[in-house]
Amino acid sequence: MSKKPESPSRIAENRKASYNYFFEEKYEAGMVLQGWEVKALREGKVQLTDGYVVIKDGELYVIGCQINPLKTASTHVNPDSVRTKKLLMHKDEIRRLIGKVEQRGYTLVPLNLHWKGGRVKCEIALARGKAEHDKRDTIKDREGKREVERFMKSKHR
Repeated sequence: MSKKPESPSRIAENRKASYNYFFEEKYEAGMVLQGWEVKALREGKVQLTDGYVVIKDGELYVIGCQINPLKTASTHVNPDSVRTKKLLMHKDEIRRLIGKVEQRGYTLVPLNLHWKGGRVKCEIALARGKAEHDKRDTIKDREGKREVERFMKSKHR
């Protein structure tokens, strides 16, 4: 029996988000996509770094998530690479998020896109923006870890 190779679960990641925000809570939401978008996601033609989540009329939408169409896209479909995409979550979760986002300083940020049971899911985070000195601390910590790893690597030789 030959089994189809499973596609990688992680499609795209927003690495810039952890540099710019502190994450309070993380949520998983489904995404409403068109057929050409799913095909492009399978090829990895997506970019999340400029994406953000807005709440409009009690529903969640991702803005700025760019999915580039494949060259072989159908001629009867007009692909819009920066189309606003709707996120699917339970009403109670959305109400809880609305309450928290209305507090000062909170925003919703998409962290990654991944496959779950053949469907595309978007992990979003309730986040608070970092100040400039916090970003410098993040860089300093990262550099310190690199120095320690280099030192440990040279010691083991």
